[in-house]
Amino acid sequence: MFNAAEQCLRPMLMTSLSACIGLLPAALSTGIGSQVQRPLATVVVGGMLLGPIMLLIVAPALQMMLLGEDGRKDQKSGGSDGEA
Repeated sequence: MFNAAEQCLRPMLMTSLSACIGLLPAALSTGIGSQVQRPLATVVVGGMLLGPIMLLIVAPALQMMLLGEDGRKDQKSGGSDGEA
């Protein structure tokens, strides 16, 4: 689980930060037409900042809480191991 977070961290942060940096002027604008684009840009910037945090921190924590330490559901050995 930690290996996946280490491998995914850099691409996710680069993608979200590039989108945030690109939309930051639209989110902070006060000129003509900003009444339409500013709310949308603010929502997108907030979502792009919050998304990686949710995927890298909250999702693995919920997985460990709900499925157990190893990430798999606890299954009882009920004859599914190939014995006849």
